[in-house]
Amino acid sequence: MAQIATVNYHVHKPEQQAFVVDAGGITGKLISPDLAPTQVRVRDVRAAHAGATFEKGSVGFTTFPTAVASFAGKDWQHAYDAELTKLLETEIGAQEVIVFDHTLREDDPKADRAPARNVHSDYSVEGAEKRLIDILGEDEAAEWAKGHFAFVNVWRPVGAPINSAPLGFIRPATVADQDWILLDLIYPNRKGQIMGIAANPRHDWFYMSQMTPDEVTFFNIFDNRGRPSIAHSALDMIEDPNIHTVRRSIESRTLVRYAA
Repeated sequence: MAQIATVNYHVHKPEQQAFVVDAGGITGKLISPDLAPTQVRVRDVRAAHAGATFEKGSVGFTTFPTAVASFAGKDWQHAYDAELTKLLETEIGAQEVIVFDHTLREDDPKADRAPARNVHSDYSVEGAEKRLIDILGEDEAAEWAKGHFAFVNVWRPVGAPINSAPLGFIRPATVADQDWILLDLIYPNRKGQIMGIAANPRHDWFYMSQMTPDEVTFFNIFDNRGRPSIAHSALDMIEDPNIHTVRRSIESRTLVRYAA
């Protein structure tokens, strides 16, 4: 079954473009490059996961309840990191997992982090190489780079099933090389690079409907051995207009090492 959603594609420009995060030292203030709102057809893969496996499509969905009762504060992080490590060892065959970032998002104008409503993937090649050094230091990063490593994002709903702004993905095989746009990501204390996506009518969008807090999606955002990074975005759509829950989620970025 297909739905209609609005997404915000990036736009090709001759100059380098950038996001500025926490601009002016104000938490949550985001300065964005130009975006092009576009309506797209989105397939629901809940009934059939065709094209939605990590091995074939760089994204997987599974039921994986957490023992964490609340994501407030920081006391939950150690236990949740251990859960994510087990998940990625089981689901994608990771030999080593480093969980290095958690972002709680809430679809509220007052929230520090709202859902990301731009079509993107989280790392360029340069951005991934720099982040590897940031996490491990130069010497250990050089050792990891000799083998097979990747950055993998794990995303789950928080508090209630997702009824609005679900997370959507583009099947990698339908993304052309020229669709990707290099973007700087400027934080108050560091600079990174991500990849935006320009509109292409060939894009095959999909999502899993009404994901619950007991479900997760895990997806590849960089792989040094060539597994495609998957473009994604929050989708502007509502599943059931009679439900008025606020979309809340947690995404966790991980660095994984595979067997040589």
